[in-house]
Amino acid sequence: MTDATPPADHPADAAPDYDAMTRDIADVPAVEVITTVAVHLLSAAAVNLGLDKPDSEHKDLDEARKLITALAGLVTASATEISSFHAAPLRDGLKSLQLAFREASIVPDEPGQGPGEKFTGPVFG
Repeated sequence: MTDATPPADHPADAAPDYDAMTRDIADVPAVEVITTVAVHLLSAAAVNLGLDKPDSEHKDLDEARKLITALAGLVTASATEISSFHAAPLRDGLKSLQLAFREASIVPDEPGQGPGEKFTGPVFG
């Protein structure tokens, strides 16, 4: 039989040491911050397009448009800073979202007027 009582120096109700658990933001490379933000934007846009699961009932094209435009601006502005190794997959994801948005829209935007296309140029399938 084991003693389930925590040692006296680690009481069960003690708060975790968050300082020890987190990295200082100054230690995080810029490319990691940029790609993490881009992935969050990409994921949120996909959910708002209803791409998160089959037969998803959640669709908010207005929110998706905002997220895709923000992603396009970030990817376009940072592409030369993060190298093509990191930018290429983000561009591919962005294009996929732009095409999914066009497909989900009842009245598609004119070429060049879709979400993010002011940064990327017209997107064609």
